[in-house]
Amino acid sequence: MKRASGVLMHISSLPNEYGIGSFGESAYDFVDFLHETKQTYWQILPLTTTSYGDSPYQSFSAFAGNTHFIDLPRLVEKDYLAASDIEGIDFGDNPIDVDYEKVFYNRRPILEKAVSNFLRLHGHSEVYQAFINHNADWLEPFSEFMSIKEVNDNKSWTEWDDKVKYRDAETLDQYRSALQDKINYHLVTQFFFNQQWLELKTYANSKNISIIGDLPIYVSLDSVEMWQTPHLFKVDENLVPLTVSGTPPDNFSDEGQYWGNPIYNWEYMDDNNYDWWKRRLEANFELYDYVRIDHFKGFESFWEVPFGAESAAAGKWTKGPGMKLFDAIKEDLGELQIIAEDLGFLTKDVEQLLEDSGYPGMRILQFGFNGVEDSRDLPHHFQAHSIAYVGTHDNMTALGWYQDAATQIQRDQMDEYLMRRRGESPANALNRGIAQSPANTAIYTMQDLLELDNDARMNEPNTIGINWRWRMEEGDITIDLKERLIDLTETYFREYAAEEVETQIEVDEY
Repeated sequence: MKRASGVLMHISSLPNEYGIGSFGESAYDFVDFLHETKQTYWQILPLTTTSYGDSPYQSFSAFAGNTHFIDLPRLVEKDYLAASDIEGIDFGDNPIDVDYEKVFYNRRPILEKAVSNFLRLHGHSEVYQAFINHNADWLEPFSEFMSIKEVNDNKSWTEWDDKVKYRDAETLDQYRSALQDKINYHLVTQFFFNQQWLELKTYANSKNISIIGDLPIYVSLDSVEMWQTPHLFKVDENLVPLTVSGTPPDNFSDEGQYWGNPIYNWEYMDDNNYDWWKRRLEANFELYDYVRIDHFKGFESFWEVPFGAESAAAGKWTKGPGMKLFDAIKEDLGELQIIAEDLGFLTKDVEQLLEDSGYPGMRILQFGFNGVEDSRDLPHHFQAHSIAYVGTHDNMTALGWYQDAATQIQRDQMDEYLMRRRGESPANALNRGIAQSPANTAIYTMQDLLELDNDARMNEPNTIGINWRWRMEEGDITIDLKERLIDLTETYFREYAAEEVETQIEVDEY
């Protein structure tokens, strides 16, 4: 990665009048903003489905896309909907806050109408059939999984009748026959998602903007992978997880974090040459130019907790696959443009794995100012082969950290280290800190460019119900903002890292 910069902004945070950001006009406007301000990267969060808690890191599928992001006006343009179909719908009262409940329930009948019209017009088209055939290994089980979940009041698959829970062949055939309309709904909406996203990505690439996607290390307990392929995970004869994921106790939590994701059966995956991981990465690189792998430390060693334990403190460290996994991936898929999320407590073994893999790691400037001692997250320690952030989606905003969390000693340290100018906002000073750092890549969060406080925080870890809701307002991107970002980019020589971005997949018209 050459010296350049970009912006972290999830699709859900884009403005529009339909309750949640989408692959519509505001997404194309955002690409134009990145292009005009001489950025190189647009980083997003996982595009996979969201489940309980609305987290993109807890999905019903490791492959399926979040259909909330399908743009409704573009379906009108395709004649799958009438303009009146999307008028006067209650998607929520607050334009800067996603109301997931209303989005979930009120989009469904609209999309069902679009699916019906699409099947009538193009249900046998070559493009649609090619999409199904290309993605059949995950798409068909996912569509069946979601359809069966819906007729079971959206309960987890672990609560289904035993015959369908344990995938009795005759029972599944009966469900497929009875639920064909629902299955078709999920097939077609995944097609809509794929087509609209690839059209947007193609536009971004044409503007010299590369997409940095995000791949969660784990899958959800309530996922099609656990239902369809439980042998990939450490489960007992009743398909109950033996252990689940989490983090150990630390300075932020005496009990650690109980994530609850099932643990992979790494021995089985090793015996099968990590084929599932290869398929997963192949699918991700059809959608993104770069892939950030979340919780990279977990491949060296991971904290596994007995399923049902009262807290994550009951867990222990277990060795992961290490370089065997990445060597197998490189052997079959070649050198991939991967970014390693190497945050948290790092051991020499993790640092060695990062070095052996050759992937760039991440540095978080917020963590650098501890007010006590030198830190690896201060820019004078940044390597060129790294990605610099003020904070990620899990952090407070820059202004929020400065106002609400930093001590006076930390604020003084930051002001002196960054030589914060009189009248300069803390957010701008921190953005300037990563812009001028040695790291080849600097990624600003949109909230920090807008100098927003913690009301705009994207995620507060270990909490449910208050996260992933922030949205940008129409008109937030001003001439002043563009000029400030251009100034950062030009002053610290981060203009366009590539003359042209190659689009990996040609999108056929449908």
